[in-house]
Amino acid sequence: MKFRKIGVLTSGGDAPGMNASIRAITRTALQNGVEVVGIIGGYSGLINENIRPLTARDVSNIINLGGTLLKTDRCDEFKTEEGMAKAIETCRKNHIDAIVAIGGDGTFRGATDLTNRGIPSIGVSGTIDNDISATDYTVGFDTAMNTVIEMVDRLRDTGESHARCMVTEVMGRHCGEIALLTGIASGAVGIAIPEIEFDVDACVQRMIEQKENGKRNFQIIVSEGVGGIDSGFGDRLAKTIEERTGVETRFNVLGHVIRGGIPTLRDRLAATRMGEKAVQLLLEGKSNLVVCEIDSEIVPVDINYALILDRMYKNKLKDGDLDKFTAEQVADMRAFCERKNAYVRELYDLANALSK
Repeated sequence: MKFRKIGVLTSGGDAPGMNASIRAITRTALQNGVEVVGIIGGYSGLINENIRPLTARDVSNIINLGGTLLKTDRCDEFKTEEGMAKAIETCRKNHIDAIVAIGGDGTFRGATDLTNRGIPSIGVSGTIDNDISATDYTVGFDTAMNTVIEMVDRLRDTGESHARCMVTEVMGRHCGEIALLTGIASGAVGIAIPEIEFDVDACVQRMIEQKENGKRNFQIIVSEGVGGIDSGFGDRLAKTIEERTGVETRFNVLGHVIRGGIPTLRDRLAATRMGEKAVQLLLEGKSNLVVCEIDSEIVPVDINYALILDRMYKNKLKDGDLDKFTAEQVADMRAFCERKNAYVRELYDLANALSK
């Protein structure tokens, strides 16, 4: 179809680099003779007809900003048929021919719903957790990790001064990559992630040996999803560490501070490339895709495939999820999960080997 106007929205948790995607989407579309409207507040904005035209100047000087120019929301109403009907009506009324949705898996499910109801949609991954299995990289991940490193380095200073252990919880409900990679980069003595059972005894023993060898400060990085969200694992671990090692221990929760801040070059570049690709895919008449980075290439992946692959990797498959795929596709999914698990295990073993 000939696109006259597209809408762009950001949904779910904000991520540094979303503005770079908005900029790339807007300018690529305009350069191809397509109007652009920004949808304010994610899918809620689509339901409530909260939209505004975007020009090339509207997206000037935002590439360096964290957060999202278009604001965001988690919209339960959009999951209902009534809410979906309102969103479709907004598109029809305002002659919006297609949507580019920036966010995570919930955002992509919304894009699929729109496509199935006649509004072609493309997803662009924007989530700090790097928890979209179909892509090697999600926009916001690098900035979030650099923020964690900065905070842990500060904690190390006071830990060294007072001979303390710092147990630091970072974001990552179902994916521990923020904790895993920042733990390696910060020289943590222990890393706890949802994917691998944490060996408290081994961590305690390492600390005792290192303390006897003259080490004064210890860093332990914990993903918030260990034991289930709001399980209190990190706080309990800090108390256990202090009781069993005699090292004064403090528990720190970085929380939402790692969502914000100036996006790194890595995130600005990935966001720009993905945004440009999303518009090009629409212009080629393609939809119901998520733009991914695989082996440093920006490529499209079927949204349904991406969502089910994600469920498989996170052990959340439901009855019938695999019915729509061929045996070859299912085999590819399983092979991917095996490779991903091996990659995480390799890094985890590396972290433990170097923490002695």
